[in-house]
Amino acid sequence: MKKKLIMAAVAVAGASALYVFAKDTLPSMNRQNPLLSDYQTQYEIPPFDKIQMSDYMPALREAINLQKAEVKAIVENPETPNFENTILALDNSGELLNRVALLFSGLDEALNSPESEEVAATFYSEAQKWADEMAMNPELFARIESVYNNREAMNLTTPQLRLVEKTYKNAVRNGAKLSATDQDSLKAINSRLTDLYLKFNKNLLAATNEFVISITDTARLAGLPQGVIDAAAEAAAERNLPAGTYAFTLHGPSRLPVLQYAADRDLRRQVYEGYTSLASSGKYDNGPVINDIVKARTAKARLLGYPDFASYSTANVMAKTPQAAMDLLNQVWTAARSRVNEEVAEMQALTSEKIMPWDYSYYAEKLRQQKYDLDEDQLRQYFAVDSVLQGVFKMANTLYGVNFTELPDAPKYHPEVKVYDVTDAKTGEHIAVFMNDYFPRASKRQGAWMSEFKGEYVDENGNRVAPIIYNVGNFTRPTATTPALLSIDDVETLFHEFGHGLHGMLTRAQYRSQAGTNVDRDFVELPSQIHEHWAVAPEMLKQYAHHWKTGEVIPDELIAKLEAAGHHNQGFTTGELASAAMLDLYWGQLNLEAGDSVNVLDFERSVAEKLQMPAELQFRYRSPYFKHVFGSDGYASGYYTYLWAEVLDTDGFELFEERGIFDPETAASFKKNVLEAGGSEDPMILYVNFRGRQPNVDALLRNRGLISK
Repeated sequence: MKKKLIMAAVAVAGASALYVFAKDTLPSMNRQNPLLSDYQTQYEIPPFDKIQMSDYMPALREAINLQKAEVKAIVENPETPNFENTILALDNSGELLNRVALLFSGLDEALNSPESEEVAATFYSEAQKWADEMAMNPELFARIESVYNNREAMNLTTPQLRLVEKTYKNAVRNGAKLSATDQDSLKAINSRLTDLYLKFNKNLLAATNEFVISITDTARLAGLPQGVIDAAAEAAAERNLPAGTYAFTLHGPSRLPVLQYAADRDLRRQVYEGYTSLASSGKYDNGPVINDIVKARTAKARLLGYPDFASYSTANVMAKTPQAAMDLLNQVWTAARSRVNEEVAEMQALTSEKIMPWDYSYYAEKLRQQKYDLDEDQLRQYFAVDSVLQGVFKMANTLYGVNFTELPDAPKYHPEVKVYDVTDAKTGEHIAVFMNDYFPRASKRQGAWMSEFKGEYVDENGNRVAPIIYNVGNFTRPTATTPALLSIDDVETLFHEFGHGLHGMLTRAQYRSQAGTNVDRDFVELPSQIHEHWAVAPEMLKQYAHHWKTGEVIPDELIAKLEAAGHHNQGFTTGELASAAMLDLYWGQLNLEAGDSVNVLDFERSVAEKLQMPAELQFRYRSPYFKHVFGSDGYASGYYTYLWAEVLDTDGFELFEERGIFDPETAASFKKNVLEAGGSEDPMILYVNFRGRQPNVDALLRNRGLISK
């Protein structure tokens, strides 16, 4: 998936597994748990090689006990509740818990193991239990409510006022005002959801890793780029398959090129059907899990006074209601569906066979070559992963004045991880640590995401605590003869996740819960998506796109072809995204009682019928592997946020285009009002401060070529 962000949560489950750095052994009586002391490393990077699986549960329990003591001190404070002794004290509490949970959950899907799965359920269950206990503490809530009710008389700054209001509203959303009986019910629901998310993710990872297509007939490889063939041979060797075998999996670097280039139609069909039936039947069937999740969410929403889970999910973000999100999606979907019909008609002219869903990408590529003389495999030669990485570093330096220096000896959780010191280009001030982990492995889930091992904040002495941010991806691996060469979609993904990274690295928020990506969910994609525009800007391409063999800068002719083809296949791309977002909202508005059940695939078909979805198009994610929606609460009834934020990013980038994409004043304004501000102000106010006006949805439609400029 091109655009995916996983936000690490401190006290809620949403991950499939944990990771293991060392053999799980009983700790020595003389050995100190490294999670329970300050990290004696540069910039306090976690000492990954010293951490054992047996360290996590003792650390979690100690961290919970410490925060319990901090909460007790807040509750027993004899002074009248105010911002400092209640809201700020609560925001600053749980530092150890935050550190342990970020470390534990942060890499849970990058280095899965059977040992870590055994620990996962206990870890998340106990973390969730404490989160519920704290959220529903009546004495703590009484102090929070007192500050909230008197906030206007406290002469608070805007960030302080926003922190008060968010703290109060979050407490209410987590059950603080429920009766004791209803609180017990909510705790049981949350515990149930924790278990269900773990099960969904475990099924998905296992089903993904189990699928493989082995080929020995080289004629079936026709049309595939040589790099893809080489990677398939290496994948077969890793599985100890006989020499001369080629293995194709459902991981993006294997699956997507087959659908785009393989002349063997049956191979395309096998891969497509393997992917779209993922975790849909058999021992890894996620259908029953989805039913149980929907039932639990229905009960949770009703307990908290909402008509359905989608209403609960959207109430505290920019959209406010599911209908507001659906209204935007309908505008985009209508335009995209019309364009899909035009695209299919064009592609159908290339073949006598009826275009099927597994043919779409193949004939779209044929059409792109025919109309624009643009071969994506030719483009890949200019996008070696190291060159693209230097491109995002150059972008960050030019726009925001920061440098990236590799720290080769820094601790790493995997040998392929790279670590960088991020500094101010003028003063040399340390700003952040940045890590990346870009290649697929069986222990890592699909997709790409950003998270942190340590968030930014200002300590009690007024000193900024620098964050530790990381990006994870699943790009094509290098082979014995070629470096990792990225598709243009991969390039945009790298820029996208790096944009999230900049949001985390450059933040200057004073309070922990307002730093970096701690913003409304439908605002969080703005920094990531706006930076995708630089990926294909001619001025930027000239600075980083170099042929991996010759060092030649990407020629003007190829840039012109790339620009000309910029709107190619946008009906399909936009349609699969918008339809998936609408499917998500339909799931969120479905209420299931305890004894009810729904056939997941029948439900999807009913949504497709409502949308009048073209037969050649499919949801970007089918429900059994729609991890955004059923792998956690993170993006549930919130997948629309990618398009919601795209209204902002396309409208905002038009300002850069008007003034110059590297205009210092515009970049400084974006840095100040968006990247540095975090969640310290209402997101629409921040956007207007940067843009000078409210955004317009037409910018999105223009950017995707769905209406004329």
